[in-house]
Amino acid sequence: MTDIANLREPPPWTEAVTTARLVLADGTVIEGRGLGATGSAVGEVCFNTAMTGYQEILTDPSYAGQIITFTFPHIGNVGSNLEDTETSNLAALSGVRGAVLRADITNPSNYRAVEHFDQWLKARGIVAIAGIDTRALTARIREKGMPNAVIAHEPSGRFDVEALKREAAAWPGLLGLDLVPEVTSGQSYSWDEALWKWGAGYSRKPDGEFHVVALDFGLKRNILRCLVSAGCKVTVVPATTTADDVMARKPDGVFLSNGPGDPAATGIYAVPEIKKLIDTGVPMFGICLGHQMLALAAGGKTRKMHQGHHGANHPVKDHTTAKVEIVSMNHGFTVDRDTLPAGVEETHVSLFDGTNCGIRLAGKPVFSVQHHPEASPGPQDSHYLFRRFVNHMRVASGRQPEPER
Repeated sequence: MTDIANLREPPPWTEAVTTARLVLADGTVIEGRGLGATGSAVGEVCFNTAMTGYQEILTDPSYAGQIITFTFPHIGNVGSNLEDTETSNLAALSGVRGAVLRADITNPSNYRAVEHFDQWLKARGIVAIAGIDTRALTARIREKGMPNAVIAHEPSGRFDVEALKREAAAWPGLLGLDLVPEVTSGQSYSWDEALWKWGAGYSRKPDGEFHVVALDFGLKRNILRCLVSAGCKVTVVPATTTADDVMARKPDGVFLSNGPGDPAATGIYAVPEIKKLIDTGVPMFGICLGHQMLALAAGGKTRKMHQGHHGANHPVKDHTTAKVEIVSMNHGFTVDRDTLPAGVEETHVSLFDGTNCGIRLAGKPVFSVQHHPEASPGPQDSHYLFRRFVNHMRVASGRQPEPER
């Protein structure tokens, strides 16, 4: 078993007093240097293996309720900018509860940087701790699962550790928790921003060929950009929008977004509406939480994972093409393939642990994936899935599909 009695690395700073604590629900207390916002936050500790894209990761609404441990030691070196925020509902700022780093944040060294990463964390209210042996913490999560914890930053270095232990132990965790209300949009809006291009930034494409209504369970901006770049004009609607209201907008397709929390909890109000949308015959595409809730609507079940999948280097096989892709993932729940009924075909599978990563409904233009084909951060191997969705809409309108790649 991993010994995590001392997860504190030799400090890269000179202060005699440590100014942050990560207190796990089992009573383990980890000391480090506080960064970002002061105060405390409670959440589930996970680890992310991506080497780049920390700004996109920390603004992904799917991380609501979680404290992210970065396995890559140097986080913050390229600063932050105005373009790489993934939260589409800016009023929510960030659903992430905290960040755990090994090394101290250095001054930014990148031509796109406009703000030091520590200042960016402060502005978004994110508590962070540095000087941690993140390798040992990651090994602990792999062995024992994702623990609940409190992350706290106090410049004086004075903490009521016993109170923090009680708070961590009392937090119920993500199982049964609906976090979508924290991150969904409060009203509908249109989106026409396309993918970023080197030297040009983001472009606008207001005249898409197909109208897609996107149900916002915690949408990432780059998903919207991928839809626009694939030829869609997009209307985003809140998570509680009914099927009747969605269809009143006369969509060519419906998109079910990513999002945080337990899909079964969100599904209490979302799944009945998704079932109605399936029955309309309109083409549908889901990602992450949208995938899980589509599986629930089709008669399957979801379950909590031991350590989840969080990173930008996960191998997934697409059974429909027999190809292996390297993808981005961020989920702590998974679709239980053994519960999928007849008429629901598994299309993608994780080559790390064999868990389900995609489904499609037989005889219907409806499919979903667990991973994040929009990347941001991560590889673009799965961008073809947006073209697959557009092809379903082409066929539904009586036109010929185009090559996916």
